[in-house]
Amino acid sequence: MARRPLPRILSNGTVCLARSRELARSAADSATDVLHPLITIARGLRRLAAAGRRRWADTPKDKRGPLLFLVASVVLVVALVPYGPMLALVSLMAAAGWTGRERTAPAPDGPDEAQAQRLQCLYEALVPYFSVPEDPAPVFAHGGAWDKAFTTYEFDDTGRVSRLVVQYPAYFTDGEAESRARIEQLLHAKSGRGREYHFAWDEESNELTVTVLPPLPTDIAAQRFVTNPGETVLGFTDETGVQRTLPVTDGEERRDVPPVVWRTGPRSTEPHLLITGRPGTGTTTLLRSIALQALQYGDVLIVEGGGTGDYACLAGRDGVLAIECGLAGALASLEWAAHETERRLIAANRARQAGHPPPEDTKRPLWILLDRPSALGHLAAADGRNDPQSLLQVPLRHGRAANVTVAVADQLDCLDALSDAVHQHTRARVVLGPAAPDQVEEVLGAPPHTTPTAEVPPGRGYARLGAGPVHRLQVPATPDPYDDATSEAHRRAVMELLPERSTPADTLPADELPEEITEAEPVPAES
Repeated sequence: MARRPLPRILSNGTVCLARSRELARSAADSATDVLHPLITIARGLRRLAAAGRRRWADTPKDKRGPLLFLVASVVLVVALVPYGPMLALVSLMAAAGWTGRERTAPAPDGPDEAQAQRLQCLYEALVPYFSVPEDPAPVFAHGGAWDKAFTTYEFDDTGRVSRLVVQYPAYFTDGEAESRARIEQLLHAKSGRGREYHFAWDEESNELTVTVLPPLPTDIAAQRFVTNPGETVLGFTDETGVQRTLPVTDGEERRDVPPVVWRTGPRSTEPHLLITGRPGTGTTTLLRSIALQALQYGDVLIVEGGGTGDYACLAGRDGVLAIECGLAGALASLEWAAHETERRLIAANRARQAGHPPPEDTKRPLWILLDRPSALGHLAAADGRNDPQSLLQVPLRHGRAANVTVAVADQLDCLDALSDAVHQHTRARVVLGPAAPDQVEEVLGAPPHTTPTAEVPPGRGYARLGAGPVHRLQVPATPDPYDDATSEAHRRAVMELLPERSTPADTLPADELPEEITEAEPVPAES
């Protein structure tokens, strides 16, 4: 038996009802806008009537007669005055409009009781550091008022201080690092742990501004950044730290973030880089990110002292000269890099003497990336060979003129094993992971103006380029695409940045075949 179709009113009734609701809602909004003055006046008349009833109820019974006589006299006078009723009606409508307006609650003037108590606790904690017995009129004194010392204050949704301006006395030794560190440590502990604070000392005005910093973005994956040749993005920092932003993509979202850009080349003031941190803090990730950016314009030579195979994805790619994990290969590659630096210097010098531009093969940047060279130094000492770091003398000293850049990454507890040339010529520094303030100052040459948290994500740290300021840093996520723990989104992001393979596919091992040949690239065996 054939089924009869549903009536039209039932088949598309839902659409009609939705359209009717939209029309009714639009009509109601339009009517509310048009009738808003009448609604306000009606609300005011209702409030005036309620106030009159309350006044009549509060009036004693023996005084209600005179009150009625007074109201009747006023009504009679208004009725006899020319244009009196009209003026009375206009006055009544104006009073109703004023009374019926929508009133917003006034903002609280000053902190509430809990916030005032927190500010008083901060004030009392600072008294021993900002007061001396010889001060005739101390701003900081036991039992004193905090409002004279804290000129500006802000609180977050949890009731903790988010911004504070402290006016300290002029005799405080704000030029000494130890004195500043004591105050910063105290404010960090009293204002609430688990957050990062930025301390700005204005020695001329005797003001200390404490600001809670928002967390840096950790969801930015490796991608092709919009930079000029010779610029490398080390990571991202706060908006107040730099005067430049870069567009980045996060899935389908696109936003601008402030980067930490390291400039290399003949005109660079910090041509070489030193990266340090504890295991698992992202030193290899940053070195891998630098390699992917360097391959866009130059050649890369990688020496991996750890032997973990973290750079296997770069094997056989265009621009990757070699990836050495053993001692013999590292010595041979670094010796070639030293000779190549000398050759470039000689060729460029001869061209300048002849009045010609430098040869093209000396203009292409050469990057020497060393991951954990201290491990190779221990192997060389045990085998009776020279330390591979001794071959870095020429690239480090003359690399800027020869367009050769050296980037070294090693663990924080192995800095003593690095050569003097590495310490002397790597003026761009990065410290990743949790570290004591004195360790950060020892590596960067200056203390950071923030208080790090106890737990930080991988790739989080500080960076300083030469004699510039210390920046907070978050390295873009650039994991090993062959690692099983790597997410599919990050794996695809890294694989898209890899150059084409220069080695024929039939000469590569099975575990290094490109994606066009194998369905999924397996994890290569450790070398």
